[in-house]
Amino acid sequence: MKEHHIDVMRSARYFTLGEAGPGLRQVWIVCHGYGQLPSQFIRYFRVLDDGTRMIVAPEGLSRFYHNHTSGSVGASWMTKEDRLSEISDYVSYLGVLHDHIFEQVHRDSVDLHVFGFSQGAASVSRWIERGSVAPEKLTLWGGIMPMDIDLGVFRQKTANTDFKIVLGEEDEYAEPELVQAQEARLREVKVGHSLIRFAGGHRLDKEVLRVLG
Repeated sequence: MKEHHIDVMRSARYFTLGEAGPGLRQVWIVCHGYGQLPSQFIRYFRVLDDGTRMIVAPEGLSRFYHNHTSGSVGASWMTKEDRLSEISDYVSYLGVLHDHIFEQVHRDSVDLHVFGFSQGAASVSRWIERGSVAPEKLTLWGGIMPMDIDLGVFRQKTANTDFKIVLGEEDEYAEPELVQAQEARLREVKVGHSLIRFAGGHRLDKEVLRVLG
């Protein structure tokens, strides 16, 4: 048996809040977590929809039924199966989406905020490291950076980025030893960042979102 790959054309979906216009000051590209849909995820960001922000929520390229072959549908950015190809695909996809958005918005007139929740945090981490996006702000919420990230490259890419990590105190996925190990890795390589903790679990918090905005 021999494994093969070919490149194919396919459609990718995204949702937005807010519109391009003279009052626009920020563009947020927000990546959902495992099993979520962007149409639902983007609703959390309504607290920031004040006419100065455009929120862009892309959808992971793999959809699936939560309950075997029926019921609600979620999306995923990747699995362990053929993982390198899936990583390459979504890094390329997010780059294409970025360029598409900034065909509508003059890049120099706005700040770009890249935001990833849970599995989306790992996805945007790899996009920052492997792509050419240069955000003014980066937020990783409820997720640990993948071990395969080259932190030296990541540090260079985020040298001028306001980088924040947000974790709930009761987040079952943010085990203390994992958080401590991540903080140690970032300090060792001198990746500038700040850590925000809030009273809650593996979820978004509207008040913290307002602070980030």
